[in-house]
Amino acid sequence: MSFELREHTADVAVEATASDLSALFGSVADGLAAASCDEIPPARPDEAAEDADRTEDSGRTFEVSVSAENREALLFDYLDELIYERDVRSVLPVDNRVQIDRPDADADTGAGESAWELTATYRGVPLADVDAREVKAVTYSEMRVEQTENGWVAYVVFDV
Repeated sequence: MSFELREHTADVAVEATASDLSALFGSVADGLAAASCDEIPPARPDEAAEDADRTEDSGRTFEVSVSAENREALLFDYLDELIYERDVRSVLPVDNRVQIDRPDADADTGAGESAWELTATYRGVPLADVDAREVKAVTYSEMRVEQTENGWVAYVVFDV
């Protein structure tokens, strides 16, 4: 599982690879964090208790869940949710772990039903503790999620 930041005109792009789809989404989310911040502090179990001046969310693990009609929409909605979490909680989502429940290929999902489900966790690093750049939004521009001979590949462009 890995990701690389890619040059992109006026935006930033993340290209990620992984052996499975859940790990791929986690890699893209880690790429979003890297696009937002040059140095991410390592996790420390005693972080919140050590410094009473830190926010109550310091070092905490949060969970998010999203659902969508297809894997590209699921990735978009997941990344959009992480940006929302950043804005609402004032934390940078890092150390992203994802579990995707894929739809049964033979299942008849009615119109409007969401077949793809994602549950993820992340560690929230207080924005006050990092020098973060604002990533405004995830885009569908050039987005791709593909299975290859060697695993999965994703490419996502973020508006900065």
